[in-house]
Amino acid sequence: MERRLISAESVTEGHPDKVCDQISDAILDDMLSQDTHSHVAVETSATIGQFFVYGEVSSQGYSDIQTIVRSVVRDIGYTSSDIGLDADSCGVLVSLTEQSAEINQGVSRLSPDQESAASREERYEAQGAGDQGVMFGYACDETDALMPLPIHLAHQLAARLAQVRKEGMVDHLRPDGKTQVTIEYDQDDRPVRLDTVLVSTQHDPEVSREWLQEELRKHVIEPVLELVLSDRVQHDDYRILVNPTGSFVLGGPAADAGLTGRKIIVDTYGGAAHHGGGAFSGKDPSKVDRSAAYAARWVAKNIVAAGLAHKVEVQVAYAIGVAEPVSVNVETYGSEIGAVSREQIQSAVRKVFDLRPAAIVDELDLLRPIYRKTAAYGHFGRQDPDFSWERVDKTDQLKAAIKG
Repeated sequence: MERRLISAESVTEGHPDKVCDQISDAILDDMLSQDTHSHVAVETSATIGQFFVYGEVSSQGYSDIQTIVRSVVRDIGYTSSDIGLDADSCGVLVSLTEQSAEINQGVSRLSPDQESAASREERYEAQGAGDQGVMFGYACDETDALMPLPIHLAHQLAARLAQVRKEGMVDHLRPDGKTQVTIEYDQDDRPVRLDTVLVSTQHDPEVSREWLQEELRKHVIEPVLELVLSDRVQHDDYRILVNPTGSFVLGGPAADAGLTGRKIIVDTYGGAAHHGGGAFSGKDPSKVDRSAAYAARWVAKNIVAAGLAHKVEVQVAYAIGVAEPVSVNVETYGSEIGAVSREQIQSAVRKVFDLRPAAIVDELDLLRPIYRKTAAYGHFGRQDPDFSWERVDKTDQLKAAIKG
């Protein structure tokens, strides 16, 4: 089998789609901070100097949408019309309605009084999935974060690009940007060589591409490679591409329309795993598009961390209004370690993990206002204590279930 090249991309928080993701999740956080029972499904779209926030919500709190939008845009760094967007003068249109009673009926069948008196098992059975759908989680041992190396490295580069801009380490940078990484894999499907690093970043008009490439190599690319790549991955002879079109002055919503949920592969595994199609941002945890995808990552990561397989994909499917998953499937791609079989791992998952929506919300503590920071640089593989789905707290139970 010949060696092959695999690529993955990331985008910075100033990318127009990511601006919209962050706005939607900031609104979700604000509503959850006031009412943990808020049901939120908020979308944001953006174009030149204009944002449109729309969707369905049910909450006892009140959110000042205009203020939230401007605050997010300002934090990202869009503070002047000279760079294409000014947080203080952009337009904000809002159209939010109450969540459909039919959807709400399937998600929450207990009144607040009934819920407070119900046992945990009664609550778990009463709350069905907020929609039908298929969700996937993935983990592999290519990196310490148990993420595929291309997407992990692309995220680290994108985050570093934003850091050097905000801290003034590299002058003349603007908020919009993209990164992409290409890794060579050997016959055993292991990463062995860094082939290409691509960085596209918005910048002031007076800088040259040659100057910019050298600054990014010195302050962005080399520090990240030193931090992330091990000696197993050759990186002494890789190609650097910076702004291949020559210039990138106009960016953000002024250059390209933005929309919540349009970077779902960036948000997950960079194409290394399947995707059910549901976006995350702007959705409260009763939506299994988000909560079950987080839980599937949690399951997959614990399997790999337990030393049961080198790489794992977990698929979970739901029917609207039904608590128990329609199906749970574990795929190990023949990478099981030792005498353990895929069937044993799948059986152990069913014993150890409760994947009913209310159980996921409780186990991962998902009713906290933690979501805006998930909306850029990936929802997975992050070292942040608020990202509870990244815990590897079930490894002993999985190994015991295998033996038992």
